[in-house]
Amino acid sequence: MRFRFLGVLSFAFAAAVPAAARPAPDSFADLAQGLLPAVVNVSSSQTSRASADAPEMPVFPPGSPFEQFFHDFMNRHRGGGDNGDNGNGDNGDNGDDDQGPDAAPDQNGKPHHLQSLGSGFIIDPAGIVITNNHVIDGADEITVTLQDNTTLKATLLGHDDRWDLAILKVNPDRPLPAVHFGDSDASRVGDWVLAIGNPFGLGGTVTAGIVSARGRDIQQGPYDDFIQTDAAINKGNSGGPLFNMAGEVIGINTAILSPTGGSIGLGFAIPSGEARVVIDQLRRFGRARRGWLGVRIQQVTPDIAESLGLKGSDGALVAGVTTHGPADNAHIQNGDVILSFNGQKLHEMRTLPRVVAETPIDSKVPLELWRGGRRQTIEVVVAEMPEDAKPVEVAKQGKPASQTVDLAALGLTIAPVTDELRTKFKLDDKQKGVVVTDVAANGTAADRGLKAGDVIVEVQQQPVATPVDVQKRLTEARDQSRKSVLLLVQGKDGMRWVPLPVKK
Repeated sequence: MRFRFLGVLSFAFAAAVPAAARPAPDSFADLAQGLLPAVVNVSSSQTSRASADAPEMPVFPPGSPFEQFFHDFMNRHRGGGDNGDNGNGDNGDNGDDDQGPDAAPDQNGKPHHLQSLGSGFIIDPAGIVITNNHVIDGADEITVTLQDNTTLKATLLGHDDRWDLAILKVNPDRPLPAVHFGDSDASRVGDWVLAIGNPFGLGGTVTAGIVSARGRDIQQGPYDDFIQTDAAINKGNSGGPLFNMAGEVIGINTAILSPTGGSIGLGFAIPSGEARVVIDQLRRFGRARRGWLGVRIQQVTPDIAESLGLKGSDGALVAGVTTHGPADNAHIQNGDVILSFNGQKLHEMRTLPRVVAETPIDSKVPLELWRGGRRQTIEVVVAEMPEDAKPVEVAKQGKPASQTVDLAALGLTIAPVTDELRTKFKLDDKQKGVVVTDVAANGTAADRGLKAGDVIVEVQQQPVATPVDVQKRLTEARDQSRKSVLLLVQGKDGMRWVPLPVKK
């Protein structure tokens, strides 16, 4: 590899005040010695029966030198060969990082046990153990191994797949060493942390690093708010604790981002501040009780903010309200922008699902929103999320976003809703609005994701019933020197707000 030097530039700088930094510890040995006994190995197994023509394959711990050898051997034996990389590049490990190789049945089709290895930690001397849900998901039998190699059968007290947490109970003959949760909100980027777990089934292993980032969304679920760390986390570390320098658990190691399955310094942990709420509910109820608002939301883009007269693009735009849900009962409307919830500012749309879920059921909280060009504050009573309900649902984002009328400047053709168009585009009998009948391939509307069959329900938060209504709203927006107009569009995937630029 050749390097090119770009020359030297001279600048004059004002004297900078150096930031205060705490020195790195001379050793983590004393801290690790006190914490290791409370960290356990979690092994789970389930019975599986597959096709009878598959030859038997031994099961080795993930990462064992024999694992790849037998994987290659079995592929050749089956005639499948090695398919190699799937071409997707770097992959985030979403929790299957702890699964051992699938044990095929023997030639008589007899069932075999599939084994999963992970980590956990004790939070109660009576035998309460915390781990990830994906470590024990579907298990017929769960075993916990202590640092002194004592093996105990575990029962599942409760689990939650959305938070990826599980709580286990073992029955020891003596009080067990336990650790305590710390305040994850107090941890800062750059703080030292220790990760302890069971990588590759080896047993208690300590790695050190720092908090690399906060609030990471790795697309694993609706409540992503991970702590990122460069402390080495590998297969089998899932469910293990992430400690601060006071020996408190500030995170639960859950996932890694890696092209190889091994650590490259991108590990992610569930913050203790969120985990404690769920764990408390699992202990009390055996399930997580989440707060529920009953809205469908989408991101506020700069175009949307401009069309609404809103400075900045903070908040969550309401794209749908569940009938008789908490938001509906509080008279939250389609097109409102939720700016804060229970005093917490929503700098990003994705913050809303998490803060709502963490809010106690039946509590009345203030909600600040933007409506009609001004701020308003209302109160909403948070309900418990129904079993069949989705978390705060995210609407699909439009790309920054009488007779038939051709709006050539916008690249679309619109028409009133008629029986013929209802049949052609399979529209609901009660559908109201204006139908998009054609979209120019390279036009503005196509760039923003509009398609033939979409129905424009509102323009600038005002209902439209005819193409003339749409033209009127566009003219008003131009007269007000708006750079864009906001359309509420009903598509096959539901309602969404689409910003559409307008020109003089």
